Amino acid sequence: MEVKKINFLQNYSSILLLLGGIIIGSIFGLVFGEKVLVIKPIGDIFLNLLFTAIIPLIFFTIGSSIANLERTEKLGKLFVIMVLVFLATLLISAIVMICAVYLFPIHQDIAITKVPFEEIESGSAGDQIAKLLTANDFFELLSRKSMLALIIFSFLIGFATLQSGEKGNAFKGFLDSGNEVMKQLLNIIMKFAPIGLGAYFAYQVGIFGPQLFGVYAKPMAVYYAACVFYFFVFFSLYALAAGGKRAFKVFWSNNITPSLTAVGTCSSIATIPANLEAAEKMGIPAHVRNLVIPLGAPLHKDGSSMSSILKITFLFAMFGKDFTDPMTILLALGITVIVSIVEGGIPNGGYIGEILAITVYGFPMEQALPVAMILGTLVDPIATLLNANGDVICSMMVSRFSEKTKW
Repeated sequence: MEVKKINFLQNYSSILLLLGGIIIGSIFGLVFGEKVLVIKPIGDIFLNLLFTAIIPLIFFTIGSSIANLERTEKLGKLFVIMVLVFLATLLISAIVMICAVYLFPIHQDIAITKVPFEEIESGSAGDQIAKLLTANDFFELLSRKSMLALIIFSFLIGFATLQSGEKGNAFKGFLDSGNEVMKQLLNIIMKFAPIGLGAYFAYQVGIFGPQLFGVYAKPMAVYYAACVFYFFVFFSLYALAAGGKRAFKVFWSNNITPSLTAVGTCSSIATIPANLEAAEKMGIPAHVRNLVIPLGAPLHKDGSSMSSILKITFLFAMFGKDFTDPMTILLALGITVIVSIVEGGIPNGGYIGEILAITVYGFPMEQALPVAMILGTLVDPIATLLNANGDVICSMMVSRFSEKTKW
C-alpha cells in the first residue's frame, strides 16, 4: 500500500507541484489583491526562460528524431496504413471536441483581458501561407513568431541528415547530443514552473478577483465530459471497425491494465509495456504491435488533440474573438495534428504545442501562454488516458486493414 502511494506521488509529482503553486498563488492573490504586482516579475522570468529554450529544443528534437528513422521504422504498406489511421483518429477526436464546445459554449463570460492581438501583416492568402510556412532569412527562424517555419525546417534538416548516410553521422551525433542537452535544460526550467505559474496566478487572481476560478471550471467540465464520451463511444466504434463484436470484446476485456497504467503514470511512454502486453493478449501480430505502439506513444495523441482544440477555443473566448469562421476551424485542425507530432518526444511537450497555436493565431504570448499551460495541467490525466489507449485501438485497426486479422 505504501509502495502504491510512493509511486502515485512520483508519477504525479510535477502536476501536484504545479497545482500547489497555483493554489498558493491564488491564495496570495485573494489576500493581497493588487499588491501581488510585486511578484509578477517572477512569473515573467519563468516565461522568458521558457521562451528562449523553445527554439533550439524544437530544432534538435525534430531533427534528431527524423535523422534516426532508419533505426526503428520500416516504410511500406504497414507504415502508410498506420499513418492514415493515426491521422483519422486525431482528426475525429478534434472534431468531437469542436462539437462539444459548440454544444456547450465556453465563450459567454470568459473575456479576462482585452489585450490586442499581435499585429499580423496584411496580404494575399498566398503571401500569408508563405510567411506562415517559411522565413525570409535564417535568423528569422530563431524567433518564436516563426514557429511553424522552424518545425518544417527542422524536418528538412532531419531528412537531409538521413539521406547523407555515413557522411552525415557526425552531424547526426550533434543533433542527438543537442536533443539530449535541450531536454535536460527544459527539465531544469520546468522545475521552476510551480513558482512561475504560482506568481502568474497570484497576479491574475489579485487583478481579476475570485471570479477567475469559475472561468476554468466550465472548460474543464466540457473537456472531461467530451473525453469520457470519446473514450467509451468512439473507442468502441473503432473496435467494431477493427473486427466486429469479437474485437469489441477482446479490446475491452484487455484494456483495464493499460487504462490504469496510463492514469497511474500520467505518461504515454510509461504505458508502452502495458500496451504491448495487452496487444499480445488481443492477438495483434508482433510486427504490427511492435511498430504501431512504440511509434504511437510519441506521434499519436487523441487526448492532446482534444486538449489543443479546447485551449484554442478558450483563448479565442478569452480575447473576445470569434471561433466560428471555417478557416479558423480548419487551421485549428491542422494545428492539432502538428501538436500531436511535435509534443511527443519532448518533456512537457504540450507547452510547445501551445506556443505554436498562440503564434499562428497571433495571440499576445505573455498573456496567453500561462493560461494555456494552466489549462493543460488540469486536463492532463484524462488526456493521457486517451493518448495511451488510442495506440492500442489503432494497432487493432492497423492489424485489421493490413493483415486482415480476425478475432
